[in-house]
Amino acid sequence: MKKLILVFVVAFAAIAVQAQAQGVAEKAEAKKEEVKGPVITFEETEKDFGEITQGTKVEHTFKFTNTGTEVLKLSNVAATCGCTVPKWPKEPIAPGKSGEIKVTFNSAGKMGNQRSIVRIYSNASEPIEKVALISNVIKKG
Repeated sequence: MKKLILVFVVAFAAIAVQAQAQGVAEKAEAKKEEVKGPVITFEETEKDFGEITQGTKVEHTFKFTNTGTEVLKLSNVAATCGCTVPKWPKEPIAPGKSGEIKVTFNSAGKMGNQRSIVRIYSNASEPIEKVALISNVIKKG
C-alpha cells in the first residue's frame, strides 16, 4: 500500500512540474508577442572591407526592416568621426517595410585597424542601434 501511494505521489509531482514548465513557456511566448511599437531589424550590422589603401573611400548600405507593429522613425544617424558619413531615410517606415542606411568611410589620414561606428537613434523598442564599417588601412604604395 505504501508503494502504491508513493507511485501516485511521484506521478502527481511529475505531472505538476510538467504543467508548470509548460505554463512558463507559454507565458514567455505570449510576452514575445506583446512587444508593441516599432522594431528595427538589420540584415547585418557590420561590413568588413579587409585591407584598403590609405585615401580610399569605401561604402556600404545597411538594409533594415521594421519588424514591429507601429511606424518606425529614425530621429538621427550619427558617426563617431567626420571620416564616416551616413545617409538615412527621413520618412517614417511602416511596419513590414524596409529602408537603407548608406555609410561612406574615407580612409584619408587613417592607418591600421579601423572600426567606424554609426549610431541609429529611433523610436524603436531599442532606441539606439549600431552598425560598423571595419577595415585595415595600409600605407599607399
